[in-house]
Amino acid sequence: MTSEAFEVLQRVAGPVSRETFERLLSFEAQFRRWAQRINLVAPSTLDDAWNRHVLDSAQLARLDSEAKNWVDLGSGGGFPGLVMGFLLMERKGANIDLVESNRKKTSFLQAIVGEFGLPARIHAKRIEDTYDKIRDVEVVTARALAPLGVLLGLAEPWLTSGAKALFHKGRDYRSEIEESAKLWVFDLIEHQSVVDPQSVVLEIRNLRRV
Repeated sequence: MTSEAFEVLQRVAGPVSRETFERLLSFEAQFRRWAQRINLVAPSTLDDAWNRHVLDSAQLARLDSEAKNWVDLGSGGGFPGLVMGFLLMERKGANIDLVESNRKKTSFLQAIVGEFGLPARIHAKRIEDTYDKIRDVEVVTARALAPLGVLLGLAEPWLTSGAKALFHKGRDYRSEIEESAKLWVFDLIEHQSVVDPQSVVLEIRNLRRV
């Protein structure tokens, strides 16, 4: 990719080193190879994986440039968890926990973490089985995992202990917010996606049950 792509990454994610950019390019190539063998994302999105998945994930770094303890739920093909792992390499002492119950996908996640030495831990478990293992979380992420009301329930132990959520959501996000309001009260900031004009990142704090 060109220097223009590097500049775009910096606009999307904030300050990023050339070394991190090169690592992300190598990761994308590895991702494409693995995706030919196992189902990591929708096949229709592979041709534009850099924009649809890498940049879409990377925008979270700009939304919180200080947090060091992250957890990604339902990490799947590594978005946003692995991408944040690369970006967190530039924050001293930062780390991210990736939770994914699918064994084929966790094999991919572990391979990438090992190859690039990412500050990440893989949990091949159901989310509910990790609450006592993942502590002191500052940011909870999830992308294409579940409706908002369900996500809030899965993330509740962390979100009621001081963490905030950064959840990617698509065009139907408003109906998900309305539906979740039947069970949950929370503070919400809607961040327009810098990659997809029809998508948002929902920043959620101070979660409590109705």
